Amino acid sequence: MRILFIGDIVGKNGRGAVKALLPNLSDKYKIDLVIANGENIAGGFGLTEELVRDLYKAGVQVITTGNHVWDKKDFVNYIGKDNRVLRPLNYPPGAPGYGSIVYPLPSGLKVAVLNLSGRVFMNALDCPFRTVLPELDRVSRETNIIIVDFHAEATSEKIAFGYYLDGRVSAVIGTHTHVQTADEKILSNGTAYITDVGMTGPVYSVIGMDVSQIIQRFLTAMPARFEAGHGDALLCAVVVEINAETGRASAIQRVQLSFP
Repeated sequence: MRILFIGDIVGKNGRGAVKALLPNLSDKYKIDLVIANGENIAGGFGLTEELVRDLYKAGVQVITTGNHVWDKKDFVNYIGKDNRVLRPLNYPPGAPGYGSIVYPLPSGLKVAVLNLSGRVFMNALDCPFRTVLPELDRVSRETNIIIVDFHAEATSEKIAFGYYLDGRVSAVIGTHTHVQTADEKILSNGTAYITDVGMTGPVYSVIGMDVSQIIQRFLTAMPARFEAGHGDALLCAVVVEINAETGRASAIQRVQLSFP
């Protein structure tokens, strides 16, 4: 089976790239499940119910997030009603929403998707290394196909997490830094890994944001409200091929597509 994971979707032109390119991508690679990190779909900061539904219509089946999940106040009320939008599992008890899902496919197979956040240079959440194990025990009773979105800043923390889960999950896919890395690999015990899947959003930008605004911030150190960039977009993703019987990955391929 094949899973497509689309990197952090930023703003209107990131969403436009997904809508335009996803149908052909799904057909080309014969994709069974589409996962996308959507925490930046609303102008680069957070999510809204309307935009989430637009992604579903475009063909995304599960949406992961990260530290921007709470940026839109109204979304806090929605996230607990939709188990296909995940927030990091390692938020403390009492946080609304879901940190994982076991998603049933038409074929009868089930795929578990887990979303966790790193802690190095990030919000002080519960330890992802300790939090993930009980959840793996739970979902593995239903399926051995398990995909993890590890939303983290430090490459060292991401790499360590990949090795920590090697053989326990099908794939560990890094998100958050918005720059696709060239280190995709199958680890020794059958887990697909990439440090960062990259960003789906404006090419002429600083990790999705307007270039001039970011440069001005570096020049003056003054706080400012950032806006998502405009113009041509780049879709970044990975295709992971998984043995449905063993849950082990056999291949991981980076994807970069321009739009228009």
